[in-house]
Amino acid sequence: FGAVNLEDIKAPGCFKSETELRAKMNIPIMHDDQHGTAIISSAALINALLVVGRKIDEITLVVNGAGAAAVSCTKLYLALGLNKENLIMCDSKGVIHKERPGLDASKLEFATTRKVNTLQEAIKGADVFLGLSVADILTPQDILAMAKDPIVFALANPNPEIAYDLAKKTRPDLIMGTGRPDHPNQVNNVLGFPYIFRGALDVRATEINEAMKLAAVHALADLAREPVPDIVFQAYGIDTIQFGREYLIPKPLDPRLITTVSPAVAKAAMESGIAKNPISDWQKYHTDLLKRIGIDQKLTSRVIDLAKKKPKRILFAEADHIKILKAAQILQDEAIAIPVLLGSRVDIERLIKEHNLDLSGCEIVDPREEKELTATYAKAYFEKRARKGITVKEAERQMRDRNAFGAMMVEFGKADALVSGLTKDYSKTIVPSLQIIGMSPGVKRVAGMYIIMNKKGTFFFADCTVNVNPTADELVGIIGLAARGVKFFDIEPRVAVLSYSNFGSSKGEIPEKVQEAVKLAKAKYPELILDGDIQANVAFDTELQRENYPFSALAKDGANTLIFPNLASGNIAYKLLMEIGGAEAIGPILLGMKKPVHVLQLGSSIRDIVNMAAIAVVDAQLHEKNEHL
Repeated sequence: FGAVNLEDIKAPGCFKSETELRAKMNIPIMHDDQHGTAIISSAALINALLVVGRKIDEITLVVNGAGAAAVSCTKLYLALGLNKENLIMCDSKGVIHKERPGLDASKLEFATTRKVNTLQEAIKGADVFLGLSVADILTPQDILAMAKDPIVFALANPNPEIAYDLAKKTRPDLIMGTGRPDHPNQVNNVLGFPYIFRGALDVRATEINEAMKLAAVHALADLAREPVPDIVFQAYGIDTIQFGREYLIPKPLDPRLITTVSPAVAKAAMESGIAKNPISDWQKYHTDLLKRIGIDQKLTSRVIDLAKKKPKRILFAEADHIKILKAAQILQDEAIAIPVLLGSRVDIERLIKEHNLDLSGCEIVDPREEKELTATYAKAYFEKRARKGITVKEAERQMRDRNAFGAMMVEFGKADALVSGLTKDYSKTIVPSLQIIGMSPGVKRVAGMYIIMNKKGTFFFADCTVNVNPTADELVGIIGLAARGVKFFDIEPRVAVLSYSNFGSSKGEIPEKVQEAVKLAKAKYPELILDGDIQANVAFDTELQRENYPFSALAKDGANTLIFPNLASGNIAYKLLMEIGGAEAIGPILLGMKKPVHVLQLGSSIRDIVNMAAIAVVDAQLHEKNEHL
């Protein structure tokens, strides 16, 4: 099974070629120059009209150019609701009207009865201009003659119908898109055809029909209105992108395109009755699509699916940061969690408005407005810490710290879990929670675990965040917590306790400590696949182990869970993997707390925050059953 993507065929020949091929072949066929431009510009038009507050059936449109792309764009705009009476199309001879002799069928379809002859006459009072013609045909006087908040898609290549800077200088209220990558709103066909064909091929569609094209249009338009992930900012070297006049359609390097456009196209094919191989498991399809671009999200997908079954109230202690608010938007929209926003109400509401977010369903808690609650929490904090050097005044002062206030909200049941740490050092974030909430019964030391994902698989690292130089006994506790955490993800832990030595090959404080910890852990957790002391590379190399250390419990399958001998080694290892090893990390997941508290990495991405919140939801679900991560 295959598909055909047609390129660089002029009108009217392209119409004939596509029609004949579709008649003879029972596979997806698309002339990208026509339909790709139409789909992308249609998505941009939907959002541009949303920005200026107009409806498509009320606007007047002038199209300059009558080639394949112009005809296809116009047809798709009509399918979206454009009133044909409000359309004027021009070619190199001027306005195409019904009285003009010699019109072919493709032009006659769009001929007007209006008494206008030139582009300059047609554009007066127009709401939208679509150019698929030649450079510099549009003048400043032309766009000055257009209606308020004019929309200009000047798509001639390599240079548009009017230079971007000139157009914006002439009409500051202008919304503009071009085919160029050096200006906002680039109408680039790469946003469409790879993902349209992906969806069509995955269901073995017998054609690419109108419903599939419209599905792609709406998927692209909807995606542009969602919060943009940090990975897109980084790819383009910019600080922020948000929906508006200069961001109407997604960026070509947005990794969400494949998981947004392809499923929409596939569903439309199925609903149209032209899919030979319908998709039944959409979550699996989503995961498979991510794998195609090198992202295996099986584990995170499982966590998010579990979270959605029973969303919990997740308190964000740094809700006056835009990353937190954008993550909260995703969590709310996808029903992963119920975000509770802690911080200055004025600042939070200002950021929500500035970034066009809709968090009306989220509770905002401003400690400065909660005098009685603050007093209650200060009293409770004093009672907990009275014999540990805390005075009444110090307890009151401590409640001004949002990490402490947030921990109290979780302790008092006002929230199910706390997520913090985006803007503060790890220790400053975790200490109030340890003082207020404390550890689970039987746990002597909490630990931090990272999930590391790369092309070789999923691995678990502990402890990378809490215990500076754990003793052998403390390492046993870390092993137990980490193994429990790994099992939660339906993965059997295969634990390597790391050192610079292999099974006693070197002497020193670290190898001896690790050997003692392994001995104690094997006695305490006899069912656990566990060994050490062992070097990191050897822990993964099963052939080397079988040849040299056949007694190793890890010789069969290798390790997937690494326990580091101290904080320095663990912290350095995961950061090196992230920075130069191409790995993705989720965490640190805080293990062993009495109630769910999870600490973000300093400067976490929006995606990191969403993942951590999902883990916090699942942790809160476990705590309801008197279990914990």
